[in-house]
Order: sequence, then structure tokens, then C-alpha cells
Amino acid sequence: MSNSCPLCHHSSTKFYDGNNGLYYQCSYCKSVFLDKAYRTSQHIEKERYLHHNNDVEDIGYQQFVSPITSAVMTNQATEEQGLDFGAGPGPVIAKILRDNHFNIELYDPLFHHNPARLEQTYDFIICCEVMEHFYHPDKEFSLLKQLLKNNGRLYCMTEMYHEDIDFHNWYYKKDATHVFFYHQQALNYIKQKFGFSDVTTKGRLLTFSA
Repeated sequence: MSNSCPLCHHSSTKFYDGNNGLYYQCSYCKSVFLDKAYRTSQHIEKERYLHHNNDVEDIGYQQFVSPITSAVMTNQATEEQGLDFGAGPGPVIAKILRDNHFNIELYDPLFHHNPARLEQTYDFIICCEVMEHFYHPDKEFSLLKQLLKNNGRLYCMTEMYHEDIDFHNWYYKKDATHVFFYHQQALNYIKQKFGFSDVTTKGRLLTFSA
């Protein structure tokens, strides 16, 4: 099926048809995703990222990513190796962690395209405001799990979908590059399917343990 869920591949039903796109909801993991026909081009997507606030010195930007940076500085050791997966044009997380003596590499298919970064394993991986951009979340989470060492952690930040959200007016879907919105059932599926030992949520912070 052309509108099967790109994460768990179960069937889906039409969920919302509005000015900015057609969305389906998965019958199994309950996530909501944008129809392929409405996806932006890579050029437009890159331009969109460049218009974000990418100043790594900006205090507001640093506070925005603080759920992840605080979690890493609390749970990881400075001698461990980390990866910022989808770092974007303004890798503020890497700056904060490096300023605090953490080792972290950058990977981003548009801005830090270094395939060698995907040929080693890491004690922790950061995926901040990235997973909602995945066209193929099944392949991406499989890769992320492979990149984690035993007992490693994957720190993600995204806005989750739940039934109380007014989808029509939801600010998060107004970004044309946001194509997949995860439900709690999707997190449970990811944990089981890709072999994570645990997943916890704290606000917008999601932590998967290897």
C-alpha cells in the first residue's frame, strides 16, 4: 500500500486533509504521517533549515536544547564518545557539550555529510528535532541502534502526537519539513522492533537505552 506506515508498515487511514497536506494515521502504532506527494524537495528543506535560528551563542537556542544537553551531562562520562545525528547548520548541542569537555562528532546528510561517522559506534547519540523529518523512520532507527554500543543511549527530542491535540491548529505540523509525528505506541514499537532495552519520556525528551 502506498499509504502504509513508513515506521511499522501497517495499514493506515486518512486522518486529515488540509491546505498544507494530506495526512494518514497508522492503524497499529497510531502515528500520523504526511502523504509522500506533499513532501518538500531537499533544496527547499535545506533552505528551511538555514532560516532557523542557528546561532550557537544564542541563549534561547541553548535553553531550547537543554533537556538533551542536561541529560547527557548527567548520564554520560566525558571520556565517552557521542554523535550528534542530524546536527544541522548550527550545532549548538555539540558546542555546549564540547565546552563541558565531552567528545562528540557531527553527522548531517545536508550540512555535515561524513559517511565515516556512520562506520563506528558510540556511547551516546543525540537526535534533536530530527526524527520528525525521517522519510523512512524504520531504516533510520535501525541504523541508530546499530551505531550504539551496548548500554549506550539515544537521546531524542521531538513533539509527540496524542489524541488531545487539535491537529488542525497544531503548530508542529505547520513546518513543511515535519513529515512523521510519533505516538506513544510508536515508541513502544521502536523499542521492541529494534531491540532497545528501555524507552523513557520526559516532556519532549525521549531516551532509548541499548
